[in-house]
Amino acid sequence: MELNVIAIDIAKKVFQLHWVEPDSGSIERLKLKRAQVLPWFANRAPALVVMEACGGAHEWGRELLKLSHEVRLLPPKMVRPFVHRNKTDAADAQAIWTASRQPGVRFVPVKNEAQQVVLALHRLRAQLMKMRIMQTNELRGLLYEFGIVLPEGHRALLNELPAALRDVQARLPAMLIDSLDEQVRRINQLEVDIGAVERRLSQQLRDTPACKAVAEIPGVGLMTATAIVASMGSLTAFKDAREFAAWIGLVPRQTGTGGRVRQLGISKRGDAYLRTLLMHGARAIVRSDKAVSWPWLAALLKRRPYSVTVAAVANKLARTIWAVLAKGQAWRAQAWHAV
Repeated sequence: MELNVIAIDIAKKVFQLHWVEPDSGSIERLKLKRAQVLPWFANRAPALVVMEACGGAHEWGRELLKLSHEVRLLPPKMVRPFVHRNKTDAADAQAIWTASRQPGVRFVPVKNEAQQVVLALHRLRAQLMKMRIMQTNELRGLLYEFGIVLPEGHRALLNELPAALRDVQARLPAMLIDSLDEQVRRINQLEVDIGAVERRLSQQLRDTPACKAVAEIPGVGLMTATAIVASMGSLTAFKDAREFAAWIGLVPRQTGTGGRVRQLGISKRGDAYLRTLLMHGARAIVRSDKAVSWPWLAALLKRRPYSVTVAAVANKLARTIWAVLAKGQAWRAQAWHAV
């Protein structure tokens, strides 16, 4: 029997529901406070509950799954085109219901708490790295105003900074030197905080067999292994390796008319963070000695531009990761040599 579809527009305090009664076909709308949502669903027959994949959606999805409901999360970009007039909670809930009924719609896997914990660590590390970049760039720019040119990269900058400050200490006022020293201390503290997060991710890698299996693949390190295992949710969400690569946005875009289809660059849909990690890993492979030891990669470099080769290797990495996790087999170097 097909489950009745109930759409929820979630918020901090007020939730808007939209569904169609299967017996009468009447359109129903209901507004509930946060504390009323779970008791209301506890008294309903099992249904297909659809929500936007926004803040708090995974937690609500886990709670509704405990109540024997089926839960599916929709990407917000797929919902927005169905809000035809004024954007209200009721209109959003109706748009979610309509979007979920479209053929070929792709859903976001509901993540468990352990997966969200790992992704939270990745988000914290990414924020700390952005703050470090801002702090070092500001320091470099301020000193450039006084004729001090420092190298790019935070490590090279911190190595040369003490000597540069000693050279100009006599001609710059003490209040500026003291402020620059405070800036350096803030940067060093960010380094400590980033290292602490990375150690926690390393522990997660050691404790998770799936992460350890993925980390054996060339071009896949600590960050990629932990992020991709936590992000993909359930393996059953993808029917094959190509679908997984398309979910990350590493397959070509297509355009065509009159029966003629052209392949364009990669689609860049999906999780940009995962795609960036895989592209970095692919670039490391292309630059390494493996480009010579693997005949297929050497041949690809000869007939395709460098950036196209990197994207192709990233696509291959995504497919290999899916195969290792879905089939439960360790990565085999012979398989890559044979391609």
